[in-house]
Amino acid sequence: MARVKNSVTTHARRKKILKRASGYFGSKHLLFKTAKEQVLRSLRYSYIDRKQLKSDFRKLWIKRINAACRLNDISYSRFINGLNKAGVKVNRKMLAELAINDPKAFADLVAIAKKAK
Repeated sequence: MARVKNSVTTHARRKKILKRASGYFGSKHLLFKTAKEQVLRSLRYSYIDRKQLKSDFRKLWIKRINAACRLNDISYSRFINGLNKAGVKVNRKMLAELAINDPKAFADLVAIAKKAK
């Protein structure tokens, strides 16, 4: 049986890992073993953070809506409950945008929510 040499494949694999690890601190961008560990960890962190980003934005929108609600003398929970009872279907992202950019339209929504309870 013929001998198989894998030097080209091995070198390419190592080069790919070290290229991804460029910019890391210390030996993490120089040594293959530590670079591989750090790249795997970094990929895991980026996967988790992509999922967490959605939650973080939702929390931000809720805080902005709550602040605008307090200016209009209503709590966030009563506002959302009033909108649901009134049958108004607006997501929190758009409500937060209205609260920042168009306070008059947001005040109209607050009036609708207050009337619906």
